[in-house]
Amino acid sequence: MNILAIGDVVGAVGTEIFLEKFPVLKEKYNVDLCVVNAENASDNNGITRRTAETLLSGGADVLTLGNHAFRQKDANSLLHNEKRIVRPANFPEGTSGSGVYQFEKNGKKIAVINLIGRVYLDYYDCPFTTIDRLLEKINADIIIVDFHAEATSEKITMGWYLDGRVSALYGTHTHIITADEKIMPKGTGYITDIGMTGPYYSCLGVKREIALKRFKSCIPQRFEFAEGKAQLNGAVFTIDEETNKTTKIEKVILVP
Repeated sequence: MNILAIGDVVGAVGTEIFLEKFPVLKEKYNVDLCVVNAENASDNNGITRRTAETLLSGGADVLTLGNHAFRQKDANSLLHNEKRIVRPANFPEGTSGSGVYQFEKNGKKIAVINLIGRVYLDYYDCPFTTIDRLLEKINADIIIVDFHAEATSEKITMGWYLDGRVSALYGTHTHIITADEKIMPKGTGYITDIGMTGPYYSCLGVKREIALKRFKSCIPQRFEFAEGKAQLNGAVFTIDEETNKTTKIEKVILVP
């Protein structure tokens, strides 16, 4: 089974490049399942119902989120009603939505889990103990984890912690794709970050001049997403359907 994971979709530019390139990627990599991180898909961060419907109808099977999951006003009802959108599982108890989506595809039981890190981010529940609890309950052949975290150390530690317990784990959040993809000793596919799908000539998706003003003045700025040419980042994990382990990882980097 070939699973395509798409890095953080940023605004309309990111959404449009995904819709344009997904059919090409699906054919090239023989994609069976597509998971898209959509926590920045709205032009004001977060995700709206309209954007979610656009991505899901455009090829995404599951949408994962992150620290901006509830930035939009309709997020509570959206996550409550649309099970294909998963927010971090280690958000506090009682939060709308779910941190895992379980379904069947191609005769396989699949679980997609979303976690969020704690280093340099808000103080969420421990992602390590959260994943332990989830794995005790989940009945799935293939388990995919999107770990939305800032620190590379936290991500790689989670990778080693889950080696042999999940089929693949990849990081999101930093918007910069990393060069450390590997198949761990017990068969878990891993990469620290799968990058960003959004404005190419930008600072992590934000207009360059705004980011520069923020760093030079030390005064908070209202971020606006850049426009223009787009990039698409992600990775394809090939999962052996007998062992449920990763056998191959290919990064996807499309630039103007």
